[in-house]
Amino acid sequence: MPETIRPRWKIRDMTTIQLDSTSIHVPVWVNDLESFRRWTHSDASPEKSPVFFLAGEVWVDMTKEQIFSHVRLKQEFYRVLGTLAKAEQKGDFFPDGLLLTNSEADLSGNPDGTFISSDSFREGRVRLVAGIESGYVELEGSPEMVLEVVSDSSVEKDTELLRELYFKAGVREYWIADGRGERADLAILRRSGRGYTATRKSAGWMKSTVFSKSFRLNRKNDSMGHPEFVLDVR
Repeated sequence: MPETIRPRWKIRDMTTIQLDSTSIHVPVWVNDLESFRRWTHSDASPEKSPVFFLAGEVWVDMTKEQIFSHVRLKQEFYRVLGTLAKAEQKGDFFPDGLLLTNSEADLSGNPDGTFISSDSFREGRVRLVAGIESGYVELEGSPEMVLEVVSDSSVEKDTELLRELYFKAGVREYWIADGRGERADLAILRRSGRGYTATRKSAGWMKSTVFSKSFRLNRKNDSMGHPEFVLDVR
């Protein structure tokens, strides 16, 4: 185990990671995507795991989520995109907790948000993986849209590594939201021939081809002076 405890880890030699009162044990036999999936479906893995398998490496983020720049920002996307998906009846928007796996990208983990159209289910671009006891515990394939909210410990993962891997996974739009500064930032990345291309903004508005709507993210302060976020849609 490394001598210095850090909040974010890339693991090649699997081990036990401990920070404060939290610990995660990654077994030594977790050495590829399939063994990672077996572990995440076992009772030995955390119920809501801050763990990704990304192109041959296990990433563990032990950092506590910031209440406003992360949790509150995620909640605004859940409110707007969840309501929109339900109203349009074109698919489902899932919050964090969904385990997404794509074998072509050598990727498995829990995005901050995922949208899957009904057509993707019907045409087999995604499939539900049943749990050992009941229900479904994993989504395998290529969803239309994935959201990640950037934190101090996830900048490299969200802006570089996942940008490459979500493209390999066939994700049509990759949304990256950042609420850490004085102004909130949202990037909607669209698939192109060679990679993702950032959608151009017009007065802050960006067009999403997945939702056939335009979006704009703003930051303001609530009555207590804390940051809050508004995702406008038109």
